[in-house]
Amino acid sequence: MDNIQKIAEKINTLGGRLYLVGGAVRDELLGKENHDNDYCITGITAEEFQKAFPQARIRGKSFPVFIINNAEFALARSEEKVGKGHRGFKIITNKQITIEEDLARRDITINSIAIDILTNKRIDPFNGEKDIEQKIIRATTTHFKEDPLRVYRVARIAAQLGFRVEEKTLKLMNELKEELKTLSAERVFAEFSKALETDKPSIFFNVLKQANILEVHFKEIANLIGAEQPIKYHPEGDAYNHTMQALDNAAKLTKQIEKSRQLEIRFATLVHDLGKGVTPKTMYPHHYGHEEAGIPLVRNLGKNLKIPDRWIKCGKTACREHMRGGIFAKMTPAKQVDFIERVNKSILGLDGLKIVVISDRTRDCKDSNLENINFDKIGNKCLTSINGGYIEKKYNLKPGKKLGERLHQERINWLKLKMETGKIGN
Repeated sequence: MDNIQKIAEKINTLGGRLYLVGGAVRDELLGKENHDNDYCITGITAEEFQKAFPQARIRGKSFPVFIINNAEFALARSEEKVGKGHRGFKIITNKQITIEEDLARRDITINSIAIDILTNKRIDPFNGEKDIEQKIIRATTTHFKEDPLRVYRVARIAAQLGFRVEEKTLKLMNELKEELKTLSAERVFAEFSKALETDKPSIFFNVLKQANILEVHFKEIANLIGAEQPIKYHPEGDAYNHTMQALDNAAKLTKQIEKSRQLEIRFATLVHDLGKGVTPKTMYPHHYGHEEAGIPLVRNLGKNLKIPDRWIKCGKTACREHMRGGIFAKMTPAKQVDFIERVNKSILGLDGLKIVVISDRTRDCKDSNLENINFDKIGNKCLTSINGGYIEKKYNLKPGKKLGERLHQERINWLKLKMETGKIGN
């Protein structure tokens, strides 16, 4: 009984109806591939469904979801707000609840569309299809306010689809500002990390900024709003606008790399300038010492959202080293080697920091100064040309402090020679 049409026919003989709902319908209308199909059942009880489909696995206690061949089937339901937070509502289900009532309790109109499996008819009581056409995210009803997690879901979906959020929905999001504090760090991080995976993650933060709720869980980023920068170097505006531009640059530059690495670098770019958010206004537009000032802020953001330790370490490296990466060509050979060895040992690495620096220094990653950001190429050549084995053989030294000191000095000499001969980039 793995054919969805046959399942729908069997439900129909029991007096019920089967509908495809949620993101699967939305993605179908958008022409996007979807791997998760969710189905809604009206007109029958959970007991009747179990009896008809004994092979179905059951997940959940307060409200059962049935699994058949990885597809999820749930009974139509309505919800009643009884308390604060993500779980502060009571679920109501019975045979009389219609598909329209079930759609009404969903978050946004583009997710409140159903397709009748037997007739292929679309049920769209809240004009979700029109909102898809107009690229608008709109709350389905005031039921939106029953679950504060929807605030971050809206921001994340806006980033995934490149849609704008309409004003009334932004107002509803703002009205949930206090209740956002009841959300677990894990749930906020889940939406945040999905937003980082998108082609334009800045949309996630800009939506939260528009709703005036960015500071609830992202205070360190909200503090960048209004942090003035030298216009000569930053025509894009304050440190917040600069950070959003850099983040989107990093998304472009990491699009083809493995996901876990992609997210480490994008997070590092997001937090590289956090120190500018605590610069005294009397220092504007300059931000002396913002590199070190940002490190405890990365640590604090990471702790509050339970961000992976690897991400936090990458973020700290980005804070501390991004300015040096930008002026690498102006450093002395000794400082260049210090920088290369230090960054190479970090999780972010020379390749990751290069992406942060390019994202930070350029508009749309196309500026002519990219040719000067080559510390990764020089560093990797230096590290492989002058390694421990080379020193052991040349000086007959055993592993230890003396070998390390000699290795460091030989690398400096190597870089000096490359500079003198004009072969530093080769």
